[in-house]
Amino acid sequence: MKRYSVFAVAREAMNWHTGWERAWRSPEPRRRYDVIVVGAGGHGLATAYYLGRNFGITNVAVVEKGWLGGGNTGRNTTIIRSNYLQDPSAALYEKARSLYEGLSQDLNYNVMFSPRGLLMLAQTEHEVRGYKRTVNANLLQGVETRWIGPGEVKALVPIINIDGPRYPILGALYQERGGTARHDAVAWGYARACSAMGMDILQNCEVTAVRQANGAVQGIDTSKGPIDCGKLAIVVAGHSSVLAEMAGFRLPIESMALQALVSEPIKPCIDVVVMANTVHGYISQSDKGELVIGGGTDGFVNYTQRGSWQHIEETVRALIETFPVISRLKMLRQWGGIVDMTGDRSPILSKTPLGNCFVNCGWGTGGFKAIPGSGWAMAELVAKGEPGPLAADFGLDRFREGRFIDESVAAGVAH
Repeated sequence: MKRYSVFAVAREAMNWHTGWERAWRSPEPRRRYDVIVVGAGGHGLATAYYLGRNFGITNVAVVEKGWLGGGNTGRNTTIIRSNYLQDPSAALYEKARSLYEGLSQDLNYNVMFSPRGLLMLAQTEHEVRGYKRTVNANLLQGVETRWIGPGEVKALVPIINIDGPRYPILGALYQERGGTARHDAVAWGYARACSAMGMDILQNCEVTAVRQANGAVQGIDTSKGPIDCGKLAIVVAGHSSVLAEMAGFRLPIESMALQALVSEPIKPCIDVVVMANTVHGYISQSDKGELVIGGGTDGFVNYTQRGSWQHIEETVRALIETFPVISRLKMLRQWGGIVDMTGDRSPILSKTPLGNCFVNCGWGTGGFKAIPGSGWAMAELVAKGEPGPLAADFGLDRFREGRFIDESVAAGVAH
């Protein structure tokens, strides 16, 4: 793999850019791999990358039924934060956020990480108490956050209306080192690094069956033929329950659409990420000038990637009250992603009833921010066969034992 640098750009410019190689290979499947990772989204690619980087396991295939990064990784609003209340959540997301800070250098690929700061608005007295509690919890967890008043919120976001008719701004939970990254670039960077280590990324290769014998996984059947493996990692977000059924077990998740939209491009007007959980909307501005807007999930189980007009209307109406200046903007495009929701709105990184089969799912509406930490923890689980400190609390057994990590109750919303 050629290293990207300013010197490489200059050298290729002299050759009319004819010397660039493909970012990753597109090989045919081998007969057997030590590990097969199903799902070539951010979490699956990060799992494969840290298997090679941290444990030297490179006989790995990443299998994807569509194209690389074509699922939720390319369908989210790119928010990165770690200001969670529960200790296990804060540890996992802070690991991810800290890895994001050096990810471009680590992968030799610009993921466009932008630590522009993130505000979670308090628009009720209940939220004020809750966010102040979170600030104190974050202090004990080593996560840098602070509480700010309406005046500082207005200084950071001049276009905000702090005296809203229904929901005035009473303050905010502020994480200065939160921000955004380029979602496609994260997937592409991990894919390029995996390919450079000799791993195979098999696109347009749909899994049709999981083969097993004596209570352990033996391999998978795919649209490109059977492939044997020593270990299997299922990392397919909204389709996790489908793969689990193939493997002979059930998962406590529901799949539904989460949608987002972007406005037409405008001049820079907001340089932080703003989340408003009371009205369930969040907004940031991309480098191209579009306002990136997201809301809540559909209220029913579904596999559509279009979403519904109901949520678009609810989200936009609420945000217009808080940001009146955006009321006349036109919507440029809208999309949906299929998210997998657990009962406690926390992820699952776990062994399964099938031997040598592991699952990473249940990230719900907040999977993008966790990609590096998720891959780090999942790679350790797959390599060692037992969860490390980051994944230990997120096993399937917590649902049987009642050890919920209930971020939906703790934070009001689990983005």
